[in-house]
Parts: sequence; C-alpha cells; structure tokens
Amino acid sequence: MYDVYKIRNDFPILKEKINGKKLVYLDNAATTQKPLSVINATSDYYKHYNANVHRGVYTLGAIATQEYERIRKKVADFIGAEESSCIVFTKGTTEAINLVAYGWGRKFLRDGDEVILTIMEHHSNIVPWQILARERGIKLKFIPLRDDGTLDMDSFYSSISEDTKLISITYVSNVLGTINPIGEIVKIAHNIRAKVLIDGAQGIPSIPTNVKNLDVDFLAFSAHKMLGPTGIGILYSKREILEEMEPLLGGGEMIKRVSIFDSIWADIPYRFEGGTPNIAGVIGFGEAIDYLNNLGMDEVFKHEKILTAYALEMLSSLDGITIYGPKDINLRSSIISFNYKKVHPHDVATILDQNGIAIRAGHHCAQPLHDALGISASCRVSLYVYNTKEEIDCLIKSLEKVEKIFSYGT
Repeated sequence: MYDVYKIRNDFPILKEKINGKKLVYLDNAATTQKPLSVINATSDYYKHYNANVHRGVYTLGAIATQEYERIRKKVADFIGAEESSCIVFTKGTTEAINLVAYGWGRKFLRDGDEVILTIMEHHSNIVPWQILARERGIKLKFIPLRDDGTLDMDSFYSSISEDTKLISITYVSNVLGTINPIGEIVKIAHNIRAKVLIDGAQGIPSIPTNVKNLDVDFLAFSAHKMLGPTGIGILYSKREILEEMEPLLGGGEMIKRVSIFDSIWADIPYRFEGGTPNIAGVIGFGEAIDYLNNLGMDEVFKHEKILTAYALEMLSSLDGITIYGPKDINLRSSIISFNYKKVHPHDVATILDQNGIAIRAGHHCAQPLHDALGISASCRVSLYVYNTKEEIDCLIKSLEKVEKIFSYGT
C-alpha cells in the first residue's frame, strides 16, 4: 500500500525548516529531492570504488565500469528498451535534445525540410532547432493550443506535409501539465516516414512508459527530475538510428582509432559519450530507478492524480485565481500553473517562501507559451511522490495571506 508518510522518512531534506517553518517543497518539475539511498549510493562510489570507466584494467576501474554499465541496462529496462546499447548517458535532457539536433539533424535535414514543434515546448526543445534552421534552412512549424490547454490536433494534421522530417514534442507540458497524445502522434509521423523526438523530462518521472510499445524514435529525459542526481540525462534511440548519427562531442573515449588526419568512431553508445562521464551521478540514478520501481510507477501515477485533483479543487475555491491547462484530470499531470489576484508571481513566491513553501515563479523556460497565454509569468506548483494533501492545505492558507498582504478583497 502506498504510504506517503513512510516515504517521506526516506528524504532527509523534508525535515529541514525554511524561515523557521517546515519545508513544503512544491517545485518538483524543476528538480526533485533525493532519498537517502540515492545519496548513499553516490557517496559509496566515491568512498569505495572511485575510478574512471572503460579505461583502467585494474580492479577499481573494472568495478566502476561494471556498475556504470549495469545502470545502463537498468535504464533500458525502466523504459522498455530492448537493448542497453540504445541508452546514451548525457548531462541532461537539454544535451540529449541537442545531440539529436546536431548528431542527426545536421546529417539528415536539408533546406526546405520541416520540423514540427508545439507552442508549449520548453526552450530546450526550441532553441536547438532555431540554430539548425539558420544553419540548414529548415522550416519550423508550431502547433497551437486549444482553449483548454491541449494541442490543436486539427492544426497538427493540417501542418504535416511530405517535407515533414521530424516531429519534436514534449511528453508533458512543464507549464500546463498537459499530457500529449504521444501514441497518436507517433503513428501519424511514421505514416509519412517522419521521425519523432519526445522530450520526456516531465513525463518519464511519473508516467509508466514503454518505448517499444510507443515506437518512438528518440526519447530524452533527466535523472534529477525523478529522484536522481543532477548532471545526468538519457537519450534513447533505436539502434539503426544511432548507428547513422554523428557524435556531438569529440575527444577521449568516443573513438576506436585516431590518426593525424582522421578518426574512427567507437561503437554505440560510446561514440556519444566523449570525455569522463558523471559516474557518481549514473550510480545514484540507478538507485533512484530502484526506488521508483519499488514504489511502482502505476502507484506513483495514481498518487499524483489524487493529489492533483485535490490541489485543483482547493485552488479553484480561491477568488481571483486563474489556473492554466486542462480541467480534465485525465489530460494533465501534477504540474499546475496559475496567477493569483493580479499579484506578480515573484511576489507570490516570495511570500510563500516566508512560510516555508517552495514553488516556481517566472516563465519556466517557456516564453512562447506564456506569450500565447497573454502573460509574462506564472506561479507553478508541481507535486511528486512525497507530497501530501496537508502540504496543499498549507499552500492554500499561505495564498490567503498573499491576499491580505496585498489588500485585495477588503
């Protein structure tokens, strides 16, 4: 049975006090907190088998390499990939998307080719394609939203053409919480022989996902948004695609042979992992996956749905609040963005912080979406495995203090 109060005991930081108040951490879309098992696994690596991987023939190097590759297999199993060689370690979702843009896009996209994005994309899934568009003359198309915060699928269908080569789309909006219909989009794309890249940064931590069933071509996500360390990301792609891609970084570890004028790349996935990787981060990520597997991703998803429904109900009871994204709980994740009483989001967040509550305020690296919504910034609450209804109650009480401080409704 999912016992959130028992789970909370595994996270040392949740016992901290902020401004004399018990920490209420509601910024999980930015980064999640780490259970003690993840912290200990990272420390254990440095204490007992710190060595570089894939290099030394001595015992410590062999142990480090074995553990590093064991985690690669664990990641593959977590997302239903058929082989671990299709898992590339990066420093985050951003680097993984850039690897696709430059390693695949520079090689295969030409003047006149189209890349379809959505207006809800994180900057990480916009800027690399803008750079490539300037270099290669490719055309970017953006799918707009319906009034309810879901994708305008009619516009999506009408945007596709014989020139469409890639559809790059977020699994879950980091502002609206919208869960996009990935399965449908993949089928449409493959019907016209286009590839699909999924930015899974906000989806993989919460939604049980099988890449084989979805048939996605690329999937990018980050460890730190799913209880793991910062500085670790994943790019999954199909073997035949990875075999054709060029490396993003040149240097040590990513080669088979280097001569004065030419080099031969290493086999996949190592050709994409130039330089010394974040070994401790990978080890910690393995523990984070174990932790989520022990909870059960179905249970994680269910817990978030219950919390999200409660948070939406409580927030909606406040006068003067505007909540963005789908009202249908089945169409959204545990990310909730809002504006309150015409108070600037930074002011709202500052007052909440005085009460020990951590939320995000700003444009959330999604300025085009905020422009489309007609706002410059918003407040964002994002819930995860250790959050409780009592914490949502604390949020509501603190928002009521915001009203009093700014003298609205008096």
